[in-house]
Amino acid sequence: MTTSTQEQGRLDAAGVVARIIASELTTPVPEVVTALVETLIAGARPLGVLFYGSVVRVVSSGDAAADPSLLSEGVLDFYVIVEHQADWPRGRLARVANAILPPNVEYHEQMIDGLMLRAKVAILSLRQFRRLTRSGSRDTSVWARFSQPVRLVWVRDADAADAILRCVVRAVGTAAFWAARLGPDRGVPDTYWDALYRQTYGAELRVETKDRPRQLIGGEEERFRRLLTASWAAGGLIGAAQENGELAPAVSAAGRSSALRRWRTRLRLGRPLNVARLMKAAFTFAGGARYLVWKIERHSGVRVPLTPFAERHPLLSAPAVVFRLMRAGVFSR
Repeated sequence: MTTSTQEQGRLDAAGVVARIIASELTTPVPEVVTALVETLIAGARPLGVLFYGSVVRVVSSGDAAADPSLLSEGVLDFYVIVEHQADWPRGRLARVANAILPPNVEYHEQMIDGLMLRAKVAILSLRQFRRLTRSGSRDTSVWARFSQPVRLVWVRDADAADAILRCVVRAVGTAAFWAARLGPDRGVPDTYWDALYRQTYGAELRVETKDRPRQLIGGEEERFRRLLTASWAAGGLIGAAQENGELAPAVSAAGRSSALRRWRTRLRLGRPLNVARLMKAAFTFAGGARYLVWKIERHSGVRVPLTPFAERHPLLSAPAVVFRLMRAGVFSR
């Protein structure tokens, strides 16, 4: 095969990845989700809003279309992409914190068409989104999330849509890059994604069940297979054909060893980075007290009254909340 033919093949494969992601991004979502987003961004100047996470899987299954009340049972996860930090309304401290250690996260509750919808909203600038989806990023959290199904539920214009599409495509490419190096020498596509997500969870402060990576892939196996093979083809990583649908990425022993050393750096940095984010969130997580109260009630059945003082000063109010939970016997169950 000539060099020009190989290059064309890689370009064609990259086009396949872009088309798959573009189709996902533009897949319609229930109208209540769109209405919620329009309420959230009122008064702001975003480039686009991405909808991701476990509720996207509920939407993709079609259950939410048949029964919209399912959307009120969990928290909808959004990433708002802005051009400048000042394009999202918040205080100066929050803007500076987001510029230094992104993303900031907010919690919102809105009644939409008779449904109480809850949303976690993370804010990133487009420049940060580009940086955090590159294979060289030492922060794994953003590209790992956006290698999973996602919807672009609001966008400013065609240029913004193209810029966001490129970032999501880059996230998938980065995930495929690391899956080839963290997975087995050969195996079916699922084994590479499973290995990847186990490693990315290990780099974060996330307590997940052992089968969580499989749950991420479940029901979307064909989607992940197509993206892995096309991404590897685009990156020149497709090795010799294997039997039984197995793949063998063209990664040398030296290349794998080098990648594993770099990955260990990400493991060492990942948890301190997420601890720093948690500390930052204590001061910048808008609506965090309401989110905590909802989580407590959902998981324990104990309703914690939220006073205006507690909402404004969640850290100062924390001891009283813990005492109330202890009296209710939550910690002895």
